[in-house]
Amino acid sequence: MSEVDSLRPLAVVLISLVAVGLIITSHRRPNVRESWSVLAAVGKFAIVASMLPGVRDGTVYVWRFETIVPHVDLSLRADPLGMLFALLASFLWIFTAFYATGYMRGLDEHAQTRFFAAFAASLSAAMGIAFAGNLITIFLFYEMLSIVTYPLVAHDETDEARIAGRKYLAYTFLGGGVLLLAGTALVYWLTMVHADPSIAFQAGGITELVAASDADPWPARIAFLALAIGFGVKAAVMPVHAWLADAMVAPTPVSGLLHAVAVVKSGAFGVARVVLDVFGVDLVADLGMDVVLAGMAATTIVLASFIALRKNNLKRRLAYSTVSQLSYIVLGVALLNPLAVLGGLLHMPAHAFMKLTLFFCAGAIHVETHTDDISDMAGIGRRMPLTMGAFAVAAAGMAGMPLLAGFVSKFYIVTGGIDAGMAIFAGALIVSGVLNVAYFWPVVYTAFFETPERHDPKPIVEHDRAPFRHFVSDGGDAHHDGHHGGPPPGGWEARSPLTESTWFMLGPIALLVTGAVILGILPGEAVFLDLVEQIVEGAVGGVDR
Repeated sequence: MSEVDSLRPLAVVLISLVAVGLIITSHRRPNVRESWSVLAAVGKFAIVASMLPGVRDGTVYVWRFETIVPHVDLSLRADPLGMLFALLASFLWIFTAFYATGYMRGLDEHAQTRFFAAFAASLSAAMGIAFAGNLITIFLFYEMLSIVTYPLVAHDETDEARIAGRKYLAYTFLGGGVLLLAGTALVYWLTMVHADPSIAFQAGGITELVAASDADPWPARIAFLALAIGFGVKAAVMPVHAWLADAMVAPTPVSGLLHAVAVVKSGAFGVARVVLDVFGVDLVADLGMDVVLAGMAATTIVLASFIALRKNNLKRRLAYSTVSQLSYIVLGVALLNPLAVLGGLLHMPAHAFMKLTLFFCAGAIHVETHTDDISDMAGIGRRMPLTMGAFAVAAAGMAGMPLLAGFVSKFYIVTGGIDAGMAIFAGALIVSGVLNVAYFWPVVYTAFFETPERHDPKPIVEHDRAPFRHFVSDGGDAHHDGHHGGPPPGGWEARSPLTESTWFMLGPIALLVTGAVILGILPGEAVFLDLVEQIVEGAVGGVDR
């Protein structure tokens, strides 16, 4: 690969920060304010996409600032692994910008300006993580992401939201950040003892670290565990996962993009960086850390699936599904087999499209019916057939059904695990697939095939909402008092024929679930597969598909 100095990685980070200022100054004009979010999302994706042809041809776009510690620059580097994460997050932000507008206005949420400003800042931090050129740079953006997402987690300003926000910071800012900094310092020290210090990402691992590990493997093992667990906090690997379910108190666009794509994916992405570009697969195997990491991931996959079975609140069930599914990525990388690594990295976009669809459907249900619990959704599929139809398709993909995105990535992980002689870990995915059906099918069955009991019905707040309506908000900075209800008297089918959301919300849902289908039917035509194969080729070896 050849490196080219370029301002484009920096521009990707800065465009959202510029949008933050524009969003704040436009707080009295909500249509203009939301337009800045959309324009920034489109602009960010356009800049990322402009680097894609060069990266696929072997060019790495690099921007360097100042030396912050000896031999270490603050640098951004657009390589194949960084492009995978950046392309995914920037693309999905476009959908979320539209969806968030419909969601926040539909509920007449308070503090919308603060929400959209924090949202834009979060995407800047995510892009910084994607393009970070070394461990110091990724640490700085990792901590920035924790800080700027706190207002989103605590957006409701209730006691529950504030407690969830403090818990989120305690885990990610104090817990994960401290471990990440300690691991970074240890890698720096190890390489300094035996050569010039180096913490810059290198495909296949840092050469100086390999030499240092030959002398005494235990400091390298400690450094690996510190980095893996530090990133594992945001990836919600057990036992450092508890913040994620509580963070579901945040508005659904936050739960969707930040807790199904940007925040949690930054953790899984960080683990992949550590394995592939800091230690390298050979050193990880020599240190015996592959079995440790795979064991943590497999345990998380199974246990989180069992916990999801017990959750009646839809978003919390989806949260524990996320805890389980994120560890598919970690497990694929930990198996060190080319096929398994390919499957693990390919699960990043597969999971993102499917889980974002599920969260957006949950949000649409909440906006239109103020229903959050699965037990209250009997018959709602007849009220919202498009929304619940998209939910059913995405849920099938999460369970690994053929012709959907989840099947392709999980197939490669299972095949790679068997090929690597670690069939026990591959078996965890099969068990999880059965459990996926067990906790998703009741939601679909309840929505489409059950009829709510007609005695003691819960009240519902009536809406004057024509399907696919268009609306213009007055700004939405008044507090939304929040309503909770279940099916109206006689069940959902007793009301008007449709209760679907506006196209602001339904459009992104339809496009995302279509993307999940395309990734399942035509994976070879998707740019994500090409990038993943390029990553695996550079870090692990060729993949014979």
